[in-house]
Amino acid sequence: MSDNRENQKLEKALKPIHLWAIGVGMVISGQYFGWNNGFTEGGVIGLILAVALMTIFYTAFIFCFAELSTSIPHAGGPSAYARKAMGSFGGFLTGIAVLIEYVFAPPAITVSTGSYIHFLIPSINPVYATVAIFIIFILINMIGVKGAALIEMIATILALIGLAIYYVSGFSHVKLHYITSVNAFPHGWTGMFMAIPFAIWFYLAIEGGAMSAEEVKNPHKDIPKGFLSTILTLALCTVLTLLITAGLGGGVGKPGDNPLPQALATIYGEHAFIPKLVAVIGLAGLIASLNGIIIGYSRQMFALSRAGYLPKFLSKLSKRRIPTWGLIVPGAIGVIAAGNANFANQLIVLSAFGAALMYFLTMISIIILRQKEPDLNRPFRVYYPWVPILALIISAVALFCVFYFTVLGETIPLFGFNIPMIAVLIIIFALGIGYYFFVGRRKLLPIDEEFGVLDILDEENPGTEEVKQAK
Repeated sequence: MSDNRENQKLEKALKPIHLWAIGVGMVISGQYFGWNNGFTEGGVIGLILAVALMTIFYTAFIFCFAELSTSIPHAGGPSAYARKAMGSFGGFLTGIAVLIEYVFAPPAITVSTGSYIHFLIPSINPVYATVAIFIIFILINMIGVKGAALIEMIATILALIGLAIYYVSGFSHVKLHYITSVNAFPHGWTGMFMAIPFAIWFYLAIEGGAMSAEEVKNPHKDIPKGFLSTILTLALCTVLTLLITAGLGGGVGKPGDNPLPQALATIYGEHAFIPKLVAVIGLAGLIASLNGIIIGYSRQMFALSRAGYLPKFLSKLSKRRIPTWGLIVPGAIGVIAAGNANFANQLIVLSAFGAALMYFLTMISIIILRQKEPDLNRPFRVYYPWVPILALIISAVALFCVFYFTVLGETIPLFGFNIPMIAVLIIIFALGIGYYFFVGRRKLLPIDEEFGVLDILDEENPGTEEVKQAK
């Protein structure tokens, strides 16, 4: 084992409970805000149908992802699978899609965090709270993955307790007419497709646990346990959150940044104890997702840099084995975006587009790998080909819906101008692809050397030969 490879080794400290906490934690804020904008696009029924379709997709997707991440437990996650399946450029495009998802989701989350804090303490400026929270959690992630994962677990459990309080407090007050009113399906089936970008928000970043795969003690056994418990938890929460909020009248009027406390406030009053309690605990959900996604984007940045796609300084590890610059550089972009709290909805759309593109490319990757490397050791196998094909079809529909119904029509207010979102994405991809062709591809590690890190993982798990076969 070379010194260079040893110096680029992440600490192995995670168990299934940590993966569950990271997976649920990354997503749990999606229960507390963002998704409710789908009421405007599709009405209550349109959003319910969109969520049902995306729940089917994410269930199929997470089974596919369990196969990929156990056979290739690499910090790059989707970009690593895509490189192995489609070559270096495919891996690079998938990595850019992941970064779009993970860089723009945290500022959207912190904007809502600022709104929750302002709801609780009106004297606090939500923008100041937004920026402060973001910076604090970038610093927290510098303490090491085990400490960050412990915070993630505590915040996730608190967030789930908050949801349980919300369900118990709101269930008996649900009124069916809010769900079945004449305005519940205003745009028909088109509304369902228009609501898909916001249905994605319920599950967005669920795949993030794969980016901690190199830090899992026994990835072959622990990753499937962590992933499958994650999707079960989130699917149950999604159904209850959507139906109870809709039944409390949450689909009526302008969507807010703190829909759960607002829905309870219509019953108990804005200054009552229960809405305030849910708002306080809701902060734990927002913090869990913010912390988890920061873990995810730093590992993706680390993996892309280590492979040679991005400048090498981004994969430099601190004494605590943390990719410091991989935390700071995307974090700085996020802090700037979070400080412009007037376009949180656009940040959600950008993040959803990156996610949808990554899902599509990842499902192509699993199908190619089954054909290209049939003997690759797969400790967990998805039912092939039907589950990957189902996930591929729905991901293609989701990608089209996000692009056609939101990206094409959205603008982002920057520097006093309303810049079309499609122009922002073109600039991001143009800069990335330009860097790849003029610089990155000349510095790429050979694929055997990049995936040689998996030999290090295998050496630390005596008796397992599966990872070596992934080379």
